[in-house]
Amino acid sequence: MKIALFISIVFFNLLFTWSCFNPFAPKLDTELSTNLCTGLKSIDDVFCTFHNAYAFKDTSLYGSLIASDFMFTYRDYDHGIDVSWGRDDEMRSTYGLFQSVQSLSLIWNNIISSDTGAGKRTIIRGFNLTVTFNPGDIERVDGYANLTFVRDSESSWRLVRWRDESNY
Repeated sequence: MKIALFISIVFFNLLFTWSCFNPFAPKLDTELSTNLCTGLKSIDDVFCTFHNAYAFKDTSLYGSLIASDFMFTYRDYDHGIDVSWGRDDEMRSTYGLFQSVQSLSLIWNNIISSDTGAGKRTIIRGFNLTVTFNPGDIERVDGYANLTFVRDSESSWRLVRWRDESNY
């Protein structure tokens, strides 16, 4: 009788312990992710936030990067002129992009050039952008972004100038 009681208790404990175990559920990641952006206090964080804004198609996250006196410039090769716009147009065009695509994948490549100052930095960096409109319509853009950042009164970096140096 004692052996049967002992086996029943062991069996019940094993059954209870294993009933809480799901072999198909991943373990909880308790370590911080290496892709976690921690604000805009460093240029690396700005690039991380930029990447996440595109990945999540989040205009409010993107807007946090853009300074009030922002200027975007690109070369219109068909007409042989530079075209520029400010922050409001940048936010409208980015919102339109985010709304019209299924997904965006932005990869920042090596820094080609970097000019550092106390409160201002200019960085030329390669990028790869994959724009998925739908599974049958995917565009890939490779190029260079000439970016100028300034540190604001809160010691956060903001993007004030973006010159697209891509050749599409």
